[in-house]
Amino acid sequence: MSRVFDVAVRAEASLGEGPTWDAATGRLIWVDILGSRVHTYAPGDGRRTVMATEQHVGAAKPRAGGGLVVNLRDGIGLYGPGGAPFTWLVRDPVPGRRGNDAAVAPDGALWAGTMRYDEAPGGGGLARIAPDGTVTGAVDDVAVSNGTGWSPDGRLMYYVDSPTRRIDVLDCDGRHVGNRRPFAHIEARAGFPDGLTVDAEGCVWVALWDGAAVRRYTPDGRLDRTVELPVRRPTACAFGGPDLRDLYVTTARTGLDRPHPLSGSVLVVPDAGRGLPGTPFAG
Repeated sequence: MSRVFDVAVRAEASLGEGPTWDAATGRLIWVDILGSRVHTYAPGDGRRTVMATEQHVGAAKPRAGGGLVVNLRDGIGLYGPGGAPFTWLVRDPVPGRRGNDAAVAPDGALWAGTMRYDEAPGGGGLARIAPDGTVTGAVDDVAVSNGTGWSPDGRLMYYVDSPTRRIDVLDCDGRHVGNRRPFAHIEARAGFPDGLTVDAEGCVWVALWDGAAVRRYTPDGRLDRTVELPVRRPTACAFGGPDLRDLYVTTARTGLDRPHPLSGSVLVVPDAGRGLPGTPFAG
């Protein structure tokens, strides 16, 4: 067991999520979904920025030409470099539904998840968004679409529908996925799997909502390491820093009667391993 962590960003985010390292700017990007905010943090000098969005924002990822792609309540939006005006790439509003976690694949496409606000089974899904806005459905009949990541060779995609208490793995040819099967099961008392990341050794790190921990699983699905945290609801994790060796963990306060003082902050586990270089959205 490991208890080694620091506080990267002390905050009170309602639903902090989606940490993403932007190598081009040396910043960590993360969101407060219910607060409709996109945050950045530069560990080199401690500088922080906050940008409001007009809708709940499930994820924000860097674009190849600068700016951000965001998974909003009503679809996928784009911000240009330097806060340039917002435009819709894909607008598909469904009453009672919003965007949730998202990830950029090695080919530069965005894989974006959705869920209903009431978390009804089958109300969400996962889709591939090409740089030109073409949408291809990937996983249907989902309750809470969460962590998505790829093996180092890109041939496997890991995926979480949180209420299943599973991390699943699917074969991936870049544009399509199939042969979905369980990769790891989370015990009932250990919380629910949420956001995940894959490291350079092909191991899967997953944040456990209501589990107060982050776990690392080997490529064969064996539990390898547990990082215990003081907050009940860690939400997602990602490697960052110049050498991609520090593991950043977002956390949430929502739904807690007595949240820990660090709930809603971004925590960091220094020198936790080595992450894979991220790919910006090609659109």
